[in-house]
Amino acid sequence: MDKAAQRAGLGTMLTLVVRRTIRASAERLFAAWTDPSQLKAWWGPAGVRCIGAEVDLRVGGSYRIGNQLPDGNILWIRGEFDSIERPRKLVFSWHLEGEKSAPERVTVQFESAGDATEVIVTHERIASQELRDRHEQGWIGCLQGLGRYAELYP
Repeated sequence: MDKAAQRAGLGTMLTLVVRRTIRASAERLFAAWTDPSQLKAWWGPAGVRCIGAEVDLRVGGSYRIGNQLPDGNILWIRGEFDSIERPRKLVFSWHLEGEKSAPERVTVQFESAGDATEVIVTHERIASQELRDRHEQGWIGCLQGLGRYAELYP
């Protein structure tokens, strides 16, 4: 556990890593991740519709993403950017609006691999195995959506 998590009293936290290689440049995928209109087009696992995306792409800037679930419920994810290294890396906090839990942290890396890019999502400070499993399914679905988007709009 890192020192920030210890100070926040987060106890034992879980980490998740999800990877996918996508046939597109790191710059292209970084733009798809950080431009609200593009983000809205691909974000979310199957059955989840992105109903809104706001991105203030600067260190200390915020983002907000709206997810409409298959049952009609809407969840808003929000956070702040801690680090931006275009087109290689994003680090941001992750928090569901209305939840009292401590923010989680997500790092997204875009590593060039020839004519493709490996996208690596590391999601940290997850409070339970159940939540980790839900995040895993969500990130797998998001990266599948990003891959489809990159194929349609190279």
